[in-house]
Amino acid sequence: MRAGTDTALARVVGVFGAAHPHTAYLFANRRANRMKVLVHDGIGIWLAARRLHHGHFVWPQESTANRVSLSRAQLDALVLGLPWSRIGEGGIISVV
Repeated sequence: MRAGTDTALARVVGVFGAAHPHTAYLFANRRANRMKVLVHDGIGIWLAARRLHHGHFVWPQESTANRVSLSRAQLDALVLGLPWSRIGEGGIISVV
């Protein structure tokens, strides 16, 4: 979590091959209570950090997944520390 913009960008390029415009790349610490978001907005790169004082961010269960696609509402919920997996199709009730 000590990485700055250039180091985070180098990690993204190393893992994904390139940083694509209009894409957010998320980094978290082991305790999942801190997160950094690297965004390439098409013009430049910006890095934001978020720390939760209580609780932790919830990540996908697959430990081998390098890429997870989120809707805008899911990303907003994740950044706030809410249960993002229940937003959108994850929250659909199909059986009564």
